[in-house]
Amino acid sequence: MQEFGVCELSMVPVRKQPSETSEMVNQLLFGDLIKVDDSQNNWLLVRTDHDDYEGWVDKNMITKINKTEFKRIANGKPFFVIEASAKASIKNGTTVNIPMGGRLTDINDGNFLLSRNRYSIDNNLFTQSDKISLTDLAMKYLGSPYMWGGRSPFGVDCSGLVQIIFKMININLKRDANQQAEQGINIDFVNESREGDLAFFDNSEGKIIHVGIILGNNRILHASGTVRIDKLDHQGIFNDNQNKYTHNLRIIKRILS
Repeated sequence: MQEFGVCELSMVPVRKQPSETSEMVNQLLFGDLIKVDDSQNNWLLVRTDHDDYEGWVDKNMITKINKTEFKRIANGKPFFVIEASAKASIKNGTTVNIPMGGRLTDINDGNFLLSRNRYSIDNNLFTQSDKISLTDLAMKYLGSPYMWGGRSPFGVDCSGLVQIIFKMININLKRDANQQAEQGINIDFVNESREGDLAFFDNSEGKIIHVGIILGNNRILHASGTVRIDKLDHQGIFNDNQNKYTHNLRIIKRILS
């Protein structure tokens, strides 16, 4: 029988193997829904509902929920935290710091339900998915440190950055850059691109290894060392600080209609 769960902590590491010493390949944020595919000792093999990405999590970091609650959250009206961190509290005095991108469902006057808990949060710290622009969201991540597998402003990788920003405007992308490159429609030339398009970059073997969000004026926002803005042209990303091209352009995709 299929089991379901929700992330009720700030952030939860998703690992490649069922071990604390295994690399983190993904990260759950508050409000993320998961399906449980297998278990091993204290570990659960889970798939995130929004992208079917699989990995192992410590079972003590997941709140188990039934199918009815899973559907309520999945089909509810989404709101997202839009500050680096927002404190939410429940009646017993417990608080949780929800990172930017944390999903709040069916919120009403700063109150929302998750699992068995009723949370309260300041109305100025979240918004509906259609009330803020992609570019405004992207700029909020500037300066965030790069972290493999990360999806928060406290540590994020290139595809995690793109995925969470699009998720906050209610568009679900796949987790990895090579998967995201299969979505959307092709744009043939950089000068035909527009703000919000995605640029993908490959290595010497032709494998797509990097992604960023195109801004206006031949600029791109991407996670490389930190979340930064660099120049973009038909060859790739040019880093002024290093005075060289750092990424080779492979393809441009349009996700937004």
